[in-house]
Amino acid sequence: MSRRKGRILAFQAVYSWDVTQASLEDLLTFSWTKSDVDNTPEESNTMDPQDSKVFASLIIAGTIEHISEIDKLIEDHLSENWSKDRINKVTLAILRTSIYELVFVPEAQAGIVIDEAVNIAKEYGTDDSYKFINAVLDKIGKNGKAS
Repeated sequence: MSRRKGRILAFQAVYSWDVTQASLEDLLTFSWTKSDVDNTPEESNTMDPQDSKVFASLIIAGTIEHISEIDKLIEDHLSENWSKDRINKVTLAILRTSIYELVFVPEAQAGIVIDEAVNIAKEYGTDDSYKFINAVLDKIGKNGKAS
């Protein structure tokens, strides 16, 4: 599996957490994933499935732990007539997990995190959500890491 798969698992878990208020403990068991998630042929020679889940777990736990700070960053970087409540839940989950990586993971490379978020949004989001995600993450990415 790849880091991309880990990021997909992470955004799906954060989406579930937001919609159902599932506990962090339940999310981190990954019992909600399809059984074939560990066996995608095109990714079989990259990261071990367990490594993707460990990577996803770090993003999930970190995002939920820092959710207030992340949501404030989102609000601070939206256009004047927008609020976080207007953002589609899938888009919001992708933004939250990506912002966690950008701001709180020292080794994360902004370009890679933003590109991955845009590609995930193209696959899972609404038609134009990738443009919105790119704009918000680009603004946040330019501000650097948390101290």
